[in-house]
Amino acid sequence: MTALQFELEAVLDTLADQGWIVIPHALSAELVANLRDACLQVWDEGRFHEAATGRAGGQARRAEIRSDSVLWLDQVADLPAVLAYNAAMDEIMLAVNRGLYLGLVELESHFAVYPEGAFYKKHLDRFRDDDARALTTVFYLNENWPADGGGQIRLYLDDACERFIDVEPEAGTLVLFLADRFWHEVLPAKQQRLSVTGWYRRQGGSLPW
Repeated sequence: MTALQFELEAVLDTLADQGWIVIPHALSAELVANLRDACLQVWDEGRFHEAATGRAGGQARRAEIRSDSVLWLDQVADLPAVLAYNAAMDEIMLAVNRGLYLGLVELESHFAVYPEGAFYKKHLDRFRDDDARALTTVFYLNENWPADGGGQIRLYLDDACERFIDVEPEAGTLVLFLADRFWHEVLPAKQQRLSVTGWYRRQGGSLPW
C-alpha cells in the first residue's frame, strides 16, 4: 500500500507549469509520526553533525549562513521509517521521470534539525561545478507547529527575489521545486524544527560526501 496521499498526475501538471508545488498531508500520518520518532531518536543519540556549505573538499561550517544540523539518511537506511519514506519518494521519482523526462536516478536526503534560533540564508540548491541536483524535496515532521513558530521556508518565485511564498513547516507538508531555478531560505525557527531535506539527482556529478 502506498504512503502517498495525493494524485501524482496533478503534481506533475503543477511542476510542469510553475516549477514548484506545496503538498499538505503528502504522506500517511503514520509514516510522518514514525519519521519524527526516528529523527528524534538519532538526534538524542548524538549522531547529527553541524551542517556545512560547499561540496567535497570545499565544505566549511559557516554559522552566519546556516546553523542547522543534519544526518544523511544513508547512515540510517535500515530504519523502517526511512525505508518506507524512501519507497514513497521513489514513487514520485518514477512518476516525474515518466511525465517530465528529468532523467532522475537517485535521491540524496538527510534529516535536518534546526534548534531554536537556527536559520539558513538565501541560496540555490545547485553547486557551481555540478548540475546533478535537479529537484529539491523538503518534508516536514513538526506536529502542531504554532503560527508564531517561525522556521518557514521562503521560496522566491522570480529572479529578482521580489515575489515569494512562505511555507509553514507543518508535519506532512511536502515541498518540491526545481533546484536550479528557485532561491530560498529558512527563516529563524523559534523552537526545534524537524524535516527531511533531499535532492533528486540526474546522472553525473559526485555525491557531496
